[in-house]
Amino acid sequence: MFKRALTALALVAGLTGGLGVAAQAQAPAAAPAAPAATPNDYTDPAAWLCRPGRNDACAVNLDATVIQADGTTSVERFHPDPNAPIDCFYVYPTVSTDPGGNATMAIEPAETNVVLHQFARFGARCRLYAPMYRQITLTALTARLMGKPIANTNWNLAYEDVQDAWSEYLAHDNNGRGVVLIGHSQGSGVLTLLIADKIDGKPVQKQVISALLMGTALQVPPGKDVGGAFKTMPLCHSARQIGCVIAYSSFRADSPPPPNSRFGQGNPAKGTVAACVNPAALGGGSGALRAYFSSSSGQIANAASPQPAWTTPPQPIDTPFVEAPGLLSAACVSDSHGNYLAITIHPTPGGRRANDIGGDVMFGGRIQKDWGLHLLDADLNIGNLVEIVGDESKAYLAQAGK
Repeated sequence: MFKRALTALALVAGLTGGLGVAAQAQAPAAAPAAPAATPNDYTDPAAWLCRPGRNDACAVNLDATVIQADGTTSVERFHPDPNAPIDCFYVYPTVSTDPGGNATMAIEPAETNVVLHQFARFGARCRLYAPMYRQITLTALTARLMGKPIANTNWNLAYEDVQDAWSEYLAHDNNGRGVVLIGHSQGSGVLTLLIADKIDGKPVQKQVISALLMGTALQVPPGKDVGGAFKTMPLCHSARQIGCVIAYSSFRADSPPPPNSRFGQGNPAKGTVAACVNPAALGGGSGALRAYFSSSSGQIANAASPQPAWTTPPQPIDTPFVEAPGLLSAACVSDSHGNYLAITIHPTPGGRRANDIGGDVMFGGRIQKDWGLHLLDADLNIGNLVEIVGDESKAYLAQAGK
């Protein structure tokens, strides 16, 4: 079951790098069987990207320069909460460029960079746990789509590792605390399997405050909040709703998912559709995004279109992140293209701030529209999501009488 599911999630939602159209069009070749792997020891601190109280990948500077439409700036300082009352457990997306089919357990710049963009900011609301895992690499996904699968790639291993890390966390770190599950792309796919197998309908579900599954096509029946991938965990409609799921994939409003889109699509055979929950407006409609972008145009993968200069004329920015209030809004759209989070740019004619964003997946100098804004799924919404987690935490603690 897991091999089939993981193969699907890796090919459909796991690759965060550009591939040529010719490669995408080829049917994937069968992957050679891989030998069983030795389980990781998640009692070893080296098996974790982030753990509370350490100087690790999550202990980073997240200050942001706030740039208004007229070009004026101010600095927003980031302050983590060392006494946060809840936990966050994160599974990162496909970032490894290791040469084999499965990533090693060595912490490399690819992993520390994605934590910087997608997870460390949640330290303002929760204790941070992020296991390393032997994910399917970019190398393996590219080779498989080219019809030349890498021998001994273990398509079960990513799930097995995360399951082991989750079990270790519950046994020795959780101590009955509420926890938010956070993932993107391959990480969201692995968490979807973990929730379905180990959480949904189980006693531990009462401790899951929410699941934030970014850059994935979580399946639900049309017009329903539950009954597809999960039997009892519904989609979120309020920041005070406990035990629910936020899932979405981002596309520019003026560039919706094409017919060959990798995201936002349902499963016609099962009669399900992709879920879309808007972090900027959980109750529905459109909402302003609190996005945080890298000030140096860095992204979680190299195959990203560049960010235009943030100010006109360009001026030095001394913080690692930029926030541009009023530039972006989002709304869930359900149409012939699928179900997706439509991102609208609100330019300011004559203003002195950038009127567009980079981050589209590029290959051969061309934007790959079937990927949408996949590389920015977290950056676009992370301010909204951190705020939601804070509200959910208060609701959970009140409900639990803590």
